[in-house]
Amino acid sequence: MTATARRPPQVAALLVGTVFLLVGVLGFIPGITTGYEELEFAGHHSGARLFGVFAVSILHNLVHLLFGVVGVLAARKRAASRIFLMVGGGIYLLLWIIGLVIPQSSPGNFLPFNVADNWLHLGLGVGMIALGLFTTALERKAGDYPEPDMQHQ
Repeated sequence: MTATARRPPQVAALLVGTVFLLVGVLGFIPGITTGYEELEFAGHHSGARLFGVFAVSILHNLVHLLFGVVGVLAARKRAASRIFLMVGGGIYLLLWIIGLVIPQSSPGNFLPFNVADNWLHLGLGVGMIALGLFTTALERKAGDYPEPDMQHQ
């Protein structure tokens, strides 16, 4: 592998980051986002739905764009890619739990989330963590990533 070639975690982070950027942009496109005239900056009153399913607001779309930028930038370094996948996956699992606990009509649902978002957050959290673990395992199997140093533990 050349010095400039992307490692598996970097490819995964770049892919995930790019998808988040795309979703963030699509959230601002009328037609792809139904109820676009009901798009609010934040809060559970935003009636906009990405693909007619996922609750979105301007803030929600901006969070997707920010997450995408972080993923694309993280893809520049192997360690940063792993951190993005693992920590980002943990953040999405936390968002899933928050979505289960906070009522949809509550002011606490400020991004906003709906049932479809909650299931997506669960899938994203599990998927990102799995990508982080799987790509690390691939590198270890190929001998490209050292095993943890057990002597210093």
